[in-house]
Amino acid sequence: MESNLLLATWNIREFGGSKYGGRLEESYYYIAEIISKFDLIALQEVRDDLRALNKIMEILGSYWSYMFTDVTEGRQGNSERTAFLFDTRKVRFGGLASQLVLPPLEEKDPVSGQTIYQPVKQLARTPFLCGFKAGWTNFTLTTVHILYGASVGNDPDRIKEIEDLAKMIANKAAQTSAWSHNMILLGDFNIFKKEDQTYEAITKAGFTVPEALQTLPSNALKNKFYDQIAFKVRPGRFEATKKAGVFDFFESVFGANKKSETEYAASMGKGYLENSKGELRDEDAKTTYYKTHWRTFQMSDHLPMWVEVAIDHTDNYLSEKLLTAQV
Repeated sequence: MESNLLLATWNIREFGGSKYGGRLEESYYYIAEIISKFDLIALQEVRDDLRALNKIMEILGSYWSYMFTDVTEGRQGNSERTAFLFDTRKVRFGGLASQLVLPPLEEKDPVSGQTIYQPVKQLARTPFLCGFKAGWTNFTLTTVHILYGASVGNDPDRIKEIEDLAKMIANKAAQTSAWSHNMILLGDFNIFKKEDQTYEAITKAGFTVPEALQTLPSNALKNKFYDQIAFKVRPGRFEATKKAGVFDFFESVFGANKKSETEYAASMGKGYLENSKGELRDEDAKTTYYKTHWRTFQMSDHLPMWVEVAIDHTDNYLSEKLLTAQV
């Protein structure tokens, strides 16, 4: 049994969409190669069309399994799913799977004294919670794609979504009936900066972000902290090691150089040469089209974020048993 688990999260831009001509065949292999380096990964922005996800599963092979949600209905749901992909040689599904719904508010009727239940606003995209087992431990992952809202760091609707979610998961961790007391929140929180209230909403609920991830932006431009992996776990039972990071795939594929741009010029088609008005693009505009748009729809505008977790706690378990026996 291996002692560590590689856990990751990745928002793959419109995975299953067809913008900018859709993904090239080679892009699926690049994405699958990246995923295969982890043991368990949460994906966001999986679209209603599952052919892209199923293609990745075919490339990964028979050792890999997956679980995914239905799409969240409504405009804000954006026809998106979330998914967990895992290598069954290391990770087992624990039996728990749920799309989270926030509980109603309980109020007392001032006249009758009866309890009244008031519905609350749900998250724009329903979070996905699953239980897994690996090594000596079990744990629960909740993956999210939080509302973006206004293009400001402290959009109030975004803050509210993160606060409601973090509190709910923290409460679950404290319940004696919880399937596991090891709770991990991960996904795209659309956090701009660590100093924002959106980040504080996670830590205020008792979750901790591994130190190695706290200074790492996760978008392709490397100026935002959109993605996070946060822990609320039992000490000595499921702990992050000091190994963690983000992987910049653009250093290896679809490079930010003229050679790569020229290589894919034919694949980009007419949109590379002309804008939406039919006007010819100059060289700078063509480069912007390639770097900012086309290649991010081949791979993503987010970088995969990962952390290593210790899952073999044999020594701790035996030490506790020995102490109990001595008492």
